Amino acid sequence: MIYFDNSATTKPFQEVIESFVKVSNEFFGNPSSLHGMGANAEKLLSQARKQIAGILQVKESEVFFTSGGTEGNNIAIKGAALSRSGRGKHIITTEIEHASVRAACEQLEAEFGFEITYLKPGREGKVSLTDLKQAVREDTILVSIMHVNNEVGSIQPIEEIGAILKEYPNALFHVDHVQGAGKIPLHFKNTDIDLCTLSAHKFHGLKGTGVLFIKEGLRLFPLFSGGSQESGIRSGTENVAGAVSVAKALRLVNENRESSRQIKEVNTYLRECLAQINGIEINSPEDAVSHILNFSLPGIKSEVFVHALEERNIFVSTTSACSSRKKSVSKTVYSMFASEERAESTVRISLSFQNTMQEAQAVVQAITETVSKLKSIMR
Repeated sequence: MIYFDNSATTKPFQEVIESFVKVSNEFFGNPSSLHGMGANAEKLLSQARKQIAGILQVKESEVFFTSGGTEGNNIAIKGAALSRSGRGKHIITTEIEHASVRAACEQLEAEFGFEITYLKPGREGKVSLTDLKQAVREDTILVSIMHVNNEVGSIQPIEEIGAILKEYPNALFHVDHVQGAGKIPLHFKNTDIDLCTLSAHKFHGLKGTGVLFIKEGLRLFPLFSGGSQESGIRSGTENVAGAVSVAKALRLVNENRESSRQIKEVNTYLRECLAQINGIEINSPEDAVSHILNFSLPGIKSEVFVHALEERNIFVSTTSACSSRKKSVSKTVYSMFASEERAESTVRISLSFQNTMQEAQAVVQAITETVSKLKSIMR
C-alpha cells in the first residue's frame, strides 16, 4: 500500500496514540471537578497548553483547544465578525480558501448581512498584495487568508499581508494554518496575526483535536454557551487526552523537521517525471510547499483516475477531502487557470516524511500506465 493522501489526513505517531490512551485510562477525571482526580486532569491540560505555547512562541493564555480546523475556522471567523459588527460588516477572504472558511463567510453574508470580498489568485495560486490594498476599507473588520493552500500547496505572503493590515487596526487578521503547521514555519509575532487555526490530524496527531490561537486581549463572540471552559470561547468538558496528544504531535513533528529534505526530494522527482507524461499539466507552482503536488489530466475524470490507482493499492485524492465527495471540480484550480476541463481533472498527491523515493518511483510508473490505459479506452 502506498499512501500519498497526507493532506487529507496523516497517520498518527505511535507516541501520540499511546499518550492519548494513557491519559484516557489514568487521568479521566473532569478538569473542572474540585476533587483530586479533576485537579490532576486540569494539571495535564495546563501542561499541554504550556507546551504548545512554547512551540508556537505565544502566550499560554492565547492557546485554545478545539476539535480541529473546521471548528477553529468557524470560531475565529464568526466569533470575530459577530463581536465586531458594530465597527463594520466587511470581510475579505480569497476564492481558494478551505470550505469551512468559505461556508462561514457565506453564512455571515446570507444571514447576518455582512459583505464579503473574495480576492482572486494569480496563476501561481497567490493573492495580489495590490488587490488586498485596494479591497481593504475602514469598515473591514476581518481578513481571513490561508497560509498554505490545501489543494495546490501555494504559499500566501502572510508576513506582507500582516504588515499591510497593521495600518488598519479595525481589521483582524485570521490565518488558516492547517496545511502549514509542522511543514513550514509561521512566526506569529512577526506577522501580526490575531487568529490562527491548526488541526492535529494534519501533522500526525489525532482526528477531532486542534488548536486556535487568539491574540491576548481579543474578544470573540462565543458560538457555544455552557460552562465557560476555554475562557468562555469554547464551553464544554475539555478533551484532556486530546489536548495532550496535540502537544505531543506538535513536538514530534517539529523534531522531524530534517525529514523535510526527503519530502522535497520526492516531490522534485515526482514533478519532473509527471511533467514528461503527455497530457499532464502541473498545477502546483514551483515555490509551493514540498508536501503537495497537484496536476490535471484534461479529458480524464479525476474520480476515474483516482479509483484506477486505488485498484493498484495507491491512494491519492482529487480536491480537498472536505469537498471531494460533493463535487470533483476544483474551485482552486479553476480560479487559478479559468479552465473547467483542467479543474475537473485534478489529482492531488500529498506527502509525509514516511513516504520514500521507492514509493515515488512505483507511483510514477503506475500513473504512466494508468494514463495510457484510460486514454486508449477513451479513443
